[in-house]
Amino acid sequence: MHREKQLETLKEECKVWFNGIYKYQDNLIVFGQGNPNASLVLVGEAPGKQEVLLQTPFVGKAGENLNEFLHILGKERQDIYITNVVKFRPVKITVQTGTIGRISNRAPNREEIELSEEWLYKEINIIKPDVIVSLGNIALKALACDESLSIGKIHGRPIEPKQGVFSKDMILFPLYHPASVIYRRNLMDTYFEDIGNLRRFLNKKNND
Repeated sequence: MHREKQLETLKEECKVWFNGIYKYQDNLIVFGQGNPNASLVLVGEAPGKQEVLLQTPFVGKAGENLNEFLHILGKERQDIYITNVVKFRPVKITVQTGTIGRISNRAPNREEIELSEEWLYKEINIIKPDVIVSLGNIALKALACDESLSIGKIHGRPIEPKQGVFSKDMILFPLYHPASVIYRRNLMDTYFEDIGNLRRFLNKKNND
């Protein structure tokens, strides 16, 4: 319960802080959810429309892919903790002549990521997992504190995060984002191979 209270306090502080920065924008915070004592934490990019509506990370189509991901690992959502680097939905508005602007998702910009990173580190340091899975490039760079890294080059194998960021030794395991296989079907085989690598890594770690 101690960690649950810490996370709830952090969530409220996060809301107040971002409301102070983005005073005139409706940035609804979607905080992480799951087991506060989890040994495995998954970190994505940012919430989308459905996540904001339901106040839950990883729902909709990306959530369906995530459920398949967890099934392969032999885990349930309540076994792990899931969060995003950026806690609110980054959007763009497309306006055409004579129409109402259409709101759609976009990737977080540099400012949004930099403002969010410290909150992510605090969140993870409360949970203290053994393994952090980064989903996609934005999560990888934020967790490794290295802008030069690319998911295309180091996916599917464990690396060590930058020392001094986290309060205990943790392993970072970079994977493609579950949503990426929706738009890039050629990644499907690699995506599932990487999940298999993660499962073997977790099994070996549990048996050591």
